[in-house]
Amino acid sequence: MRRDQIPNLSRRAVLLGTGSLVMTFTLRGAFAQGVTAPGNEAQNFEAVEEAAPELDGSLKTSPDLESWIRIGADGRGTVFTGKAELGQGIRTALLQIAAEELEMPFERLELVGPDTGESPNEGFTAGSHSIQDSGTAIRNVAAQVRDILINEAATRWAVPFDSLRAENGAVIAPDGRQVPYGELVAGDSLTGRAQPASRLKPTESFREMGRSRGRIDIPGKVTGGASYVQDMRPEGMVHGRVVRPPSPGARLKSVETAPAERMPGVLAVVRDGAFLGLLAETEWQAIKAMWTLAAAAQWEEQETLPDQARLADWIRSLPAEDGTVARTGILGTPGLETTEATYTRPYQLHASIGPSCAVAVLENGVTTVWTHTQGVYPDREAIAGMLRVGPEAVRCIHVEGSGCYGHNGADDAAADAALLAQALPGRPVRLQWMREQEHGWEPFSPGMVTRVRAGTNAAGDIVVWHYEVWSSTHNLRPGGAGALLPAQHLNRPFTPKAPELRITPEGNGDRNSNPLYSFPNRDVTWHFLRDMPLRVSALRGLGAYMNVFSIETFMDELAAKAGVDPVEYRLRHCEDERARAVIERAAAMFGWQAERKAPANHGYGFAFARYKNLASYCAVAMEVRVEPDTGRVQMLRASSAVDAGEIVNPDGIANQVQGGIVQSASWTLYEAVTFDRTRVTSVDWSTYPILRFDALPDAIDVEIIPRPGAPFLGAGECSQGPGGAALANAIANAIGQRLYDLPLTRERIRAAITA
Repeated sequence: MRRDQIPNLSRRAVLLGTGSLVMTFTLRGAFAQGVTAPGNEAQNFEAVEEAAPELDGSLKTSPDLESWIRIGADGRGTVFTGKAELGQGIRTALLQIAAEELEMPFERLELVGPDTGESPNEGFTAGSHSIQDSGTAIRNVAAQVRDILINEAATRWAVPFDSLRAENGAVIAPDGRQVPYGELVAGDSLTGRAQPASRLKPTESFREMGRSRGRIDIPGKVTGGASYVQDMRPEGMVHGRVVRPPSPGARLKSVETAPAERMPGVLAVVRDGAFLGLLAETEWQAIKAMWTLAAAAQWEEQETLPDQARLADWIRSLPAEDGTVARTGILGTPGLETTEATYTRPYQLHASIGPSCAVAVLENGVTTVWTHTQGVYPDREAIAGMLRVGPEAVRCIHVEGSGCYGHNGADDAAADAALLAQALPGRPVRLQWMREQEHGWEPFSPGMVTRVRAGTNAAGDIVVWHYEVWSSTHNLRPGGAGALLPAQHLNRPFTPKAPELRITPEGNGDRNSNPLYSFPNRDVTWHFLRDMPLRVSALRGLGAYMNVFSIETFMDELAAKAGVDPVEYRLRHCEDERARAVIERAAAMFGWQAERKAPANHGYGFAFARYKNLASYCAVAMEVRVEPDTGRVQMLRASSAVDAGEIVNPDGIANQVQGGIVQSASWTLYEAVTFDRTRVTSVDWSTYPILRFDALPDAIDVEIIPRPGAPFLGAGECSQGPGGAALANAIANAIGQRLYDLPLTRERIRAAITA
């Protein structure tokens, strides 16, 4: 039937089961897709195209059912997602969601991840949106596909729709007859758009969701299997390396390529402007040739970096564009006692354990790139722009990388590989960075300064809250070639887009700068810094870690000034019942008792936040021990309560919360980019230390508060802010002094103790 023959039916009529038979067929193989959820009897339904904003999750931008789920004639299913597995366990959780609503065994489903040739376009994997957006889309599509299959069986058997049920990948009638999904989809497949109404299963009927299931990506990783892009070894592969400038402001004066070109195994040396790269048969040959090429390059350097010892003052002295994040009430309330504090944070790295890597090949006019990018579609756009070809000439396929959580060097490595692949068509190019390149050239998380000023009444309650954050943007992900490092070094260079101040509900550098607490009067301002001397972009949580750190350590300071227990003080300022529940639960798990003093050199700390004020609620209580002679901090135990809405995989949520606490502990205790006036100097693990195994706490207990039937809330980044703040509060409790400058190094702690 042609589109012009489809009757003009309303969505309500279709959902009520009235209307005519309207089917659209495709010859894509034996995959079944359909349209709306049916009514009470066996009917046939129109493929009504709904306005995308009416749909849930990522269906808003990818509404076609077959973009998400396909059922084969063999009864197996394929689930598609545009969200990348970054170690957060979403491959397992998304399959659990699909298995639940499809009424199919988990084992009969496979997941296809981000791929510009196959998957829906879900933009970036960021901001704890994978389950919230992709999971919601997959759940609704799975429910609608299940009901379409039931409806098909009802039509074949001429029985009422609601007399049938789906179970174990088949439709079953009351008399015991059953037909496998594979038989229902043999031949042509039904395609159409998702509908706003889905017949979702109630929580009490779940058999898969809410169940802890081992992550399907773990076995290969712990047994040395091929799990990461770094492990890829396609047939005919060659090795690529690039030479980076020695400093951000360096300019290439000259380079002699002949010595590198004459080296054994070298296939090509590629120079385009200041971009220097090469290809060789083996990795070691490529590395040696890279060193030779680097030695033959002459650079002109200049002092473009600030004095690191005065970084905070320098940040506050920069021209700023002010954005109002929140402003309510009367800010000039008289008769209040004022308390103020300023906090600083240095530049920090992703510090991925595995240096950035990608594989690319140019074949038949198409450059295919296997990359650990967090956004295959934006990366395709950027790489195509850099190569000056149309987007159809580039395909990006996500493969996990060893380390990420934010905009690290993955996109740049993909661009490096794509550029080098142009020099040797037909041969896959494996391009990997060196450690010093990873630490020196990945996009950093910006240095930040925050200032808090509170006016309290006689009881110590907060009446007026002023909060300021100085920060550049935390998000310069690819959205054009200018975001790619090698594209900036070409003879015809691409310029990064100028960052813009934007105040949004999700937040950026201002993320979580507006506390969830109930203050009658507040003023929250982001002093947006447009220009920074070092390249910056997204690190896990964007500005949330620093803002929660500042807010929650200041809350402890105000509680102490008021003579009130820190947990009680938070509850006194908290009206959100779900927030109160996680605060109370974390305190109970920890055994928190007001007025209880920790043993000598021990400290207790507490912190809370709702990530972005939109996602998961998380509270953390922690005990530490501080060695007074050395300033060394040992985390002993932590307890965390989380509300993530409807639960998919409890173990997966617990993994994320535990990992977030560990990562934020590393940021809080150790991590800081160092530089002189010309170069970044923290280019290895000795100059950029991270948390090691011997510093891990004995236990991190996580309890998830069930919220059956509630929307999914992202949990991947909910614990970084509370984790770091709870640690800092525990240290302050142990040493009797509060520190305001991150990281809280041994030297700073020891100096505070002896002051």
